[in-house]
Amino acid sequence: MGYETQTLWLALIAYLIAGVTAIFGLIFKRRPERTVLALILLGLSLHALAIGLRWERLGHGPFVTMHEILSSNIWSLTFIFSLGYWRLKPVRPIAAVVMPVLFMMMGWLLLTSPKAGYIPPTYDTIWLYIHIFLGKIFLGSVLIAVGLALVILLRFIGLGGLFSSMPGNKSLDELAYRFMAIGLIFDTLMIVSGAIWAQDAWGRYWSWSTLETWALLTWLFLGFAIHMRLTLQPSPAISSSLVILVFVMGFLTFFGLPFISTAPHKGII
Repeated sequence: MGYETQTLWLALIAYLIAGVTAIFGLIFKRRPERTVLALILLGLSLHALAIGLRWERLGHGPFVTMHEILSSNIWSLTFIFSLGYWRLKPVRPIAAVVMPVLFMMMGWLLLTSPKAGYIPPTYDTIWLYIHIFLGKIFLGSVLIAVGLALVILLRFIGLGGLFSSMPGNKSLDELAYRFMAIGLIFDTLMIVSGAIWAQDAWGRYWSWSTLETWALLTWLFLGFAIHMRLTLQPSPAISSSLVILVFVMGFLTFFGLPFISTAPHKGII
């Protein structure tokens, strides 16, 4: 467990340095994009190794305890953001606002116990892996949209000077909602695969448990936000607020309810 913990710490330090570099680059009008990407990739590699070592030690994937779920989601969110950072130039400056979101998750991770958890027999199905994979893409896509939305809101309150090199608010809003659309696709697939998993594990597709209900509400609100953006065309500030609310609902569904719910896939703290 020693190498596993040390490797995880090294990964978190690499993420931290990447975020701080991005923030200072923004403040001092520098463009350390290659350095930031290299540090993120270093962190991802070390983090993947830490997750792999734990997986090998315990014999199950990182989806049982809060420590495991936070760790795997920090990895997946950072990985998806790194893809956007690599491929889309307008996404790169938002590392200065996305990484602090991940910092908070890292702090939470370090406060959780790394003890092993009990793996329920209902988790022994390929549909669990498909369900989790689709959910991670959904939340990662919305995270990038949140970064773009935060830039718009910072401009709205008069702090946009730091992001003067980025496209205008309408362009950022358009890009944010493209990622929201990707999120809607994968959120839909996540719910469908979750229903198949439920049928396979417990003999029913849907039971209106607290977690299932919140997952549906998140999907509905995500669809509402996209529909409102397309039909009413609100201001970028209002659209950005909706993006953040969707992310908050998704975050609570992922990290809150599984640990207070009595649903069959209740987590272990």
